[in-house]
Amino acid sequence: MSSMDKTMKFTVPKENKSEEVRETLTEVYQALQEKGYNPITQIVGYLLSGDPAFIPRHNNARSLIGKIERDRIIEELVTVYLVDRDK
Repeated sequence: MSSMDKTMKFTVPKENKSEEVRETLTEVYQALQEKGYNPITQIVGYLLSGDPAFIPRHNNARSLIGKIERDRIIEELVTVYLVDRDK
């Protein structure tokens, strides 16, 4: 059997950036609250659209969240919700 007949398994190296994502989201959340916005809807708007205008410059929140890829944030949120919540 050739290697072309086998299913290859793709493994993404686990980056230990969970804490970075958590800290960044916490800081962004606090900045949004301080400015009087609904943090959840603003963060969701940013994650869905990629438009940084959903995040204020207050406390450098826009810059902080922009340093992390949106797909990485979404991956972390899904992991925490589906996997880590039972721990």
